[in-house]
Amino acid sequence: MGVCNVTPDSFSDGGRYLQEEAARAKVDELLSEGADLVDVGGESTRPGATPVSAREQLARVLGVVRYAADEGACVSIDTTSPEVAAACLDAGACAVNDVSCLRDEELAKVVVASGAALVLMHARGTQQDMRGYSAYPDDAYGDVVADVRDEWLEASERAVAVGVPPEGLVMDPGLGFAKNARQSLELLRRLDELTRSLAVPVAVGASRKSFLTSVDRGAPADARIGASLAAALGAARRGATILRVHDVRATAQAVDLDRLLEARGSQVGHASSAARGGRDDAKGP
Repeated sequence: MGVCNVTPDSFSDGGRYLQEEAARAKVDELLSEGADLVDVGGESTRPGATPVSAREQLARVLGVVRYAADEGACVSIDTTSPEVAAACLDAGACAVNDVSCLRDEELAKVVVASGAALVLMHARGTQQDMRGYSAYPDDAYGDVVADVRDEWLEASERAVAVGVPPEGLVMDPGLGFAKNARQSLELLRRLDELTRSLAVPVAVGASRKSFLTSVDRGAPADARIGASLAAALGAARRGATILRVHDVRATAQAVDLDRLLEARGSQVGHASSAARGGRDDAKGP
């Protein structure tokens, strides 16, 4: 999932794609680099971000969503506004990316009406309430994995109750959202517990986030690519289905090569076992 922020204030690339021509060029770039989905947003989700009206969001994103859909992209609209979601789904988007953990159930009703997918990201509170991607009390969770799963399941049950089919849901653990760096890293380290226990695809958005500075203090957003790639690989190895990233080509290269190496290692192992007559120990009975 390639990111296209049509905003003036996103933490990584705010203002770079605010003009529609630049945003269209970004869509082309993401698709040429191999993005399977294009995630378009017109409201920053950085900590402390000021809410953007539905009217302003639509002025920023609607033409971009329509262009991406016309280019054959599977488009997700990153919004918590039912009005924005409805207009963008009408314009060709196929999914809604909700970073509020379904604060407004009307959003789920819009998804039901269109037959779209709903990505529900775990979060607590609004963006205005967030003090920082890595500023959150250590004791805010008992077990961060179990608590995030349970709170997400509660939101998913509300979505299903208004008609969203379970197979139309995607889970996002919300790295950095109401979580400090330690909690985000713990979620990433134990992601396989989520992917095994949930009957839905899991999406992970670690790309360029501030918790990655745990390995490089003070690195600005565009200097966190190495850590972003490592996080993407770790998520993929632990069962993530969707990786939400800024650097599509680099991430695809890393994940594809990792799979190629694993596949060839498995082939070598099978060939070696076959050469020994199918036994793990060639000297055994």
